[in-house]
Amino acid sequence: SFSASQDLEREMEELKVSFQNKTLALQRIQVMVALRHKMKQNDNDSRLITETVKHVVMLSRAVIEYQQEAREKEQKLIDIKRKRLSLKKAGGQKLLQIHTVMKKQKEEQASMKVSKMLEKLRNNFQNERERTTVIQNIFQNIIIGSRVNWAEDPSLRAIVLQLEKNL
Repeated sequence: SFSASQDLEREMEELKVSFQNKTLALQRIQVMVALRHKMKQNDNDSRLITETVKHVVMLSRAVIEYQQEAREKEQKLIDIKRKRLSLKKAGGQKLLQIHTVMKKQKEEQASMKVSKMLEKLRNNFQNERERTTVIQNIFQNIIIGSRVNWAEDPSLRAIVLQLEKNL
């Protein structure tokens, strides 16, 4: 019952709106008929009505042109916003690429520093190895040059045999 009364109220509202719209349409038609009849009389009032109608038509055309221009400008604005958004996205991607490249360069620089340090350490190690070899050879020559029988002395034998081992 409640929904039935709501449906009836809704139908009544729709009928009222429909009736008002039809009344307005009828009134417009009546005004147009009266204007046509008045314009056929060809007096001062009819000329004033004709000029007013021409002025209204001219203003209507101007309004239509301005609306068209406004739509075109709105479309241009939308296009500009889209382009701006795409440029913003592209800029973000480029920024990310730059960040990645810079990170890579930092890593490569760090790697090069480590490589240089390792190379320096290798060179130092090689130099120390060469010095040690020279010192071993000098010790061997001193022991052999002293004409001591190093094979009989256990401590000298250990030293000479140790010197024979390659570092």
